[in-house]
Amino acid sequence: MRKLVPALLLVLSFLASSLVVSSAWAQSAADIVTLSDRQMRGDSSYSEMTMKIIRPDWTRSMSMKSWTKGQDLSLVLVTAPAKDKGSASLKRQREMWNWLPSIERVIKIAPSMLGQSWMGSDFTNDDLINQSSIVVDYDHQMVKEDIVDGVKAWVIDAVAKPDAPVVWSKVRLWISQSTYLQRKVEFYDEFDELVNTMATFDVKTMGERQIATRMEMVPADKPGNKTEMITHQAQFNFAIKDDFFSQSQMKALRD
Repeated sequence: MRKLVPALLLVLSFLASSLVVSSAWAQSAADIVTLSDRQMRGDSSYSEMTMKIIRPDWTRSMSMKSWTKGQDLSLVLVTAPAKDKGSASLKRQREMWNWLPSIERVIKIAPSMLGQSWMGSDFTNDDLINQSSIVVDYDHQMVKEDIVDGVKAWVIDAVAKPDAPVVWSKVRLWISQSTYLQRKVEFYDEFDELVNTMATFDVKTMGERQIATRMEMVPADKPGNKTEMITHQAQFNFAIKDDFFSQSQMKALRD
């Protein structure tokens, strides 16, 4: 009987490790993507950021503030430089608008404009204003587990639902198993060709939760081009009224 004990312990150890692995995969891919979205934005969020657009022969910086509430409301305000100050982008449910104070015009963002560059950066209107779309407009499938930036991650494919008003046909996400943060994201067109890759770095605690404070968006076919987004300050889960996310507020906001 004594000789059987080590073998029994070995079997029990193997079963325990198998249960750990199984529990990691017990969550559906859709659940993981939803939890990731909530980790990054909460029920509501406010952040102050600097966007740096980098090109082979020039660099341009822009400061901005961003507010979100749930999956349907978001507002982004540019606070610098002076020539762009006051420009804003608004999302309410499925509708989106840009406010351009230089010409005093509100421009509705049609579905055909979602893939256009936001303020000359490598982020599209869809990437920056319509972030929660990854939860509601895509079907999700677990692909594998991987290591990215030294952390274990689930690799999940998000495939656009038929007739969904989105830019990307497929998005592949590397989501940290410890923080649920998106640590790498690849964006594919309708021909399944890679268009952009986003990576996130410098995970810190802000607003009583962990967030990636630096992200880089790099286009696949434009060597030397990239856009960095650095978060300086963030708050989450505070009270904010739905009517804050309005065209009148978008035009009235100041830094």
